[in-house]
Amino acid sequence: MIFLYFILVLGILIFVHELGHFLVAKWLGIRVEKFSLGFGPKLIGWHWGDTEYLLSAFPLGGYVKLFGEGGFEENEMIEKDYELAGEQLPQRPESQLSDEDRAQSFSHRPVWHRMAVVIAGPAFNMGFAWLLLIMLYLVGMPIMKATIGEVFKDKPAARAGLQAGDLITAVNGRTILQWEDFSAEMAKAKSEVAITIVRKDQTTTLRMTPEMSDAKNLFGETIQKPIVGVSPAYDVATQRFGLLDAIQLGNAKAVEVTRLTVLSLVKLVQGIVPLKTVGGPLMIADMANKAAESGGATFFLLLAVVSINLGILNLLPVPVLDGGHLMFYTVELIIRRPVPQKVREFAQQAGMLLLIALMVLAFYNDIMRYFISQ
Repeated sequence: MIFLYFILVLGILIFVHELGHFLVAKWLGIRVEKFSLGFGPKLIGWHWGDTEYLLSAFPLGGYVKLFGEGGFEENEMIEKDYELAGEQLPQRPESQLSDEDRAQSFSHRPVWHRMAVVIAGPAFNMGFAWLLLIMLYLVGMPIMKATIGEVFKDKPAARAGLQAGDLITAVNGRTILQWEDFSAEMAKAKSEVAITIVRKDQTTTLRMTPEMSDAKNLFGETIQKPIVGVSPAYDVATQRFGLLDAIQLGNAKAVEVTRLTVLSLVKLVQGIVPLKTVGGPLMIADMANKAAESGGATFFLLLAVVSINLGILNLLPVPVLDGGHLMFYTVELIIRRPVPQKVREFAQQAGMLLLIALMVLAFYNDIMRYFISQ
């Protein structure tokens, strides 16, 4: 089942990503020659219009082949040259192109069209995650209620009279729907706060002034943060929200996941986040399996988070990723001519070596995490 959930997560996200490239290319009138889930030898395929739709042997990627361009192929979160699909790409001489061919050729399109096609993949991953989060809040999102589990002695909360079992419903008049909201409000508290609670069906507002204390953040860094001295009861419940609240919460969750993903990448480059935290296919499979065992909502939440990660990673300015193509097109806009072929080939080779190194690191970490360490 672990392998099945892994293929399910990866297959859905790759399909969404490639669908972005495909639909924008079609919308702009660029001919799409192939749309494949997986890469390598073809298992099954069929033609519809100008496009051949394929299911290929290796499920760790996919590609869209555009007329007049080498195309896109992905291995998990990696975009590579189409030749890695195991097929030769006969190139028609420029002089043999008809007017219709030129009109439908990717390479003959304005740079803005090419940028739109390239950015559509990551954009679809981000948009898919955003819609999925909104739907989860509409139909039922597992949340940790803002119920106090423990009140620490000699801290502001204890002095103010907070007790275990109290349900926090507002801070300074702002509605609290989950423990995450309460943590966010406390993180920016600078002075006295008014905390509204429900205790035995009675609503009470208590006032307290947080005190500054050393604490560890998500990245293991020691920071100064305001605390009141309470911990959660880990009271998890599935809660449904109205459309407006679902949109607001979905937006906030998407922004937060995006912020944390970008921040994690920055911390990784800075060396603050250790390289051993980088995970590969086994880690994704394990997370997908655990999420599926926890319930459908948790699985779809993981799907949304991984989709955002995939979208952001593909926008990195590495030559074989979508972000690398965008980098070349941006240079083309500035210098008003394409980046020389030899420069692009050298950059792509360097980018491929970098990504292969990261893949080796991810597999090594997976092996150490799931086989050696255990």
